[in-house]
Amino acid sequence: MNALAAIHVANKQLGLDEDTARDLYERVTGKRSLREMNDRQLQLIVAEQRRQGFKPAEKGLQGPFAKKLQALWIAAWNLGIVRDRRDSALLAFVKRQTGIEHTRFLLVAEDAAKAVEALKAWMTREAGVDWREDVATAEWLRTSGAKIALAQWHRLSVAKAVDPKGFRKFVWDHAKPLDQMLEHDWPAVMNKLGDMVRKAYPA
Repeated sequence: MNALAAIHVANKQLGLDEDTARDLYERVTGKRSLREMNDRQLQLIVAEQRRQGFKPAEKGLQGPFAKKLQALWIAAWNLGIVRDRRDSALLAFVKRQTGIEHTRFLLVAEDAAKAVEALKAWMTREAGVDWREDVATAEWLRTSGAKIALAQWHRLSVAKAVDPKGFRKFVWDHAKPLDQMLEHDWPAVMNKLGDMVRKAYPA
């Protein structure tokens, strides 16, 4: 995001109307119009907006294994075992498991597997996610999303927040019939269940 775009995002985030924003510009640079400013002055505006509480969105994680790790991290958050869903918290976890500072440097499959398997083991240990499959496993239950959502439902059942037998109906009400669910259908269900889990198991 360039400085000009960041300023407009910050104004919206900080709730500044046009006159208030122009007052800020003038106080910092002596100019009321962004078009009159050079790059250095625009950066000064962004710095002042940050001082007032503007928080730019975090850049997405990069690297060949980043997407999978991020999906597992959000799943763990929706299971109520991760309390900080931010990328920075995931990066700290990855560093503890692999010694590697950032997912963009995580290029070897064996290194990535350390973090992936540690996350999956944690989800099994703390939230009961069963990753196993055999010939008797139902087709819909062969996706990671289904396994995680079922574990969420079990946690909610233990907390007496849902009817233990109501999983199939819940999925149908919030997505589609269970037997028609595909991997890309599960995140919406997991996110809804995640809200419920965090209420049932507050920090």
